[in-house]
Amino acid sequence: MAEQSIFDFLKERAPELFQRLTEHMMLTGVSTGTAIVLGLVIAIFVFHYRSFREPIMAIVGILQTIPSLALLVFLMTLVGKIGMTPALIALTLYALLPIVRNTLIGLESTPPSILEAAAGLGMTPLQQISLVRLPIAVPSIVAGIRTATVVAVGIATLSAFIGAGGLGEFINRGLALSSTRLILLGAVPSGILAIIYDLSLAAAEWGIRPVRKIDSPLSLKQQRFRRRAAASLPVTLFVTGLILYVVEHPGAQGRPHVAIGSKHFTEQIILAELMAQTIEKGAHIDVERRFDLGGTLVCHGALLRGEIDFYPEYTGTSLATVLKVKPIIDPKVAFVTINKEYNRLYGATWLSPFGFNNSWAIITAGGASRKNSWNNISDLQPQANHLSIGLPAEFAEREDGFPGLEKVYKLKFEKVEDIDTNIAYKALAENQLDVAAGNSTDGRIDAYKLKILSDDKKYFPAYQSAPVARVDTLRKYPQVERCLNKLGGQIDDAAMRALNYEVDGNHKSPAIVVATFLKLHPEITKVD
Repeated sequence: MAEQSIFDFLKERAPELFQRLTEHMMLTGVSTGTAIVLGLVIAIFVFHYRSFREPIMAIVGILQTIPSLALLVFLMTLVGKIGMTPALIALTLYALLPIVRNTLIGLESTPPSILEAAAGLGMTPLQQISLVRLPIAVPSIVAGIRTATVVAVGIATLSAFIGAGGLGEFINRGLALSSTRLILLGAVPSGILAIIYDLSLAAAEWGIRPVRKIDSPLSLKQQRFRRRAAASLPVTLFVTGLILYVVEHPGAQGRPHVAIGSKHFTEQIILAELMAQTIEKGAHIDVERRFDLGGTLVCHGALLRGEIDFYPEYTGTSLATVLKVKPIIDPKVAFVTINKEYNRLYGATWLSPFGFNNSWAIITAGGASRKNSWNNISDLQPQANHLSIGLPAEFAEREDGFPGLEKVYKLKFEKVEDIDTNIAYKALAENQLDVAAGNSTDGRIDAYKLKILSDDKKYFPAYQSAPVARVDTLRKYPQVERCLNKLGGQIDDAAMRALNYEVDGNHKSPAIVVATFLKLHPEITKVD
């Protein structure tokens, strides 16, 4: 099938691009503005009280050395929530160093003769700072702000990993869907935004310089107007970003809405989008999409804190990762047990299962399977000490993942690599890996002509997928529960694999794939 044209791709993504752009502008503007205020205060304080300079500058410097994604995740854990709050704190902390350092350099660069004149006029040290040193330091301060702003625009793309939105949503989703176009849709506007902010600050620096009488066709009044307009550009961009964010962000206006989250892989995004469109069309309620949040515990935590109202989950994953109990082989018993515990412990409930079972699977290339007569997982045992295996991070750590698989099948691989499933399938097809862990309903298994090895020792439990919901949200919007329950039993294993392939193999957007599916099943969104 021919890939969607660039024009059609941009036309389809334009509304979301605008929304993500406003989120990115808000993240950058608020964090940089806060960092400017804090940075100036810190710089003036350590300049005036020199005994505090070394420890405070050391702390500010150390903050800059922490990997940005690690800082975001740490703050998410510390604050106890996903989204804007930890992202804004992280971006503010990252922006401090260039502002504080450049302000200090500027304050210390005042010529001694000017300071002597200020002292001769009877100025106090603080008056010298505010009336003499700071104005002279403006070029150095603005240079630090420009650096901080450009850095903030770049790091803000990572905020999508903790549900803060922004242009990083496209990059994150592009990595999940192996889509270069989506990655560029986030990266290119981000780069352009950084250039615009940098140029606006450069214009502002020019604008705040004193107007001199020079040979110019413009009057002094016109020159002052131009400079004031240039000086106001950064503030104009900041205010515009906030206004557009309020207009575009569903939760900012108080309209009835729910938030749906998802983990970071294709199937989850498709299921979350399916839930979103079903609610929008069947219940006529706005949906805030908070996709690509990461792993199970991130989504579960967001659900408990009310940062999302729904997300798709799997029974086997819930038993092992959330409830931390032994796998239950019987799918019906597992579902009833989980639902009961979620109601009791978390104020949440599981709605009707979608109808498919997406178990973990051990996968190899079709050619390697035929060459080595690998049909079952146990067939790997004689050669395991010469084989490499790729594991998603979550599977590598979970007790019902690789640790238990090694014990049950007595496998000892020569090389174990942590690798995202989005990369693992291609690595298998190109013979860069011998085997990998993946999902049994992944459409790329067929696309890359891979083979699922049979779980001949019945190690993997059932992984029924279903929407998980907050009980208080269902009480508030009972029509949403009726809508989502209509999805029950609508997707079997083959159908889910086909939906995944439409996204991964035919490079269609999840929104288009879901819309097509719902057109074929009008009974799902039919209003009762």
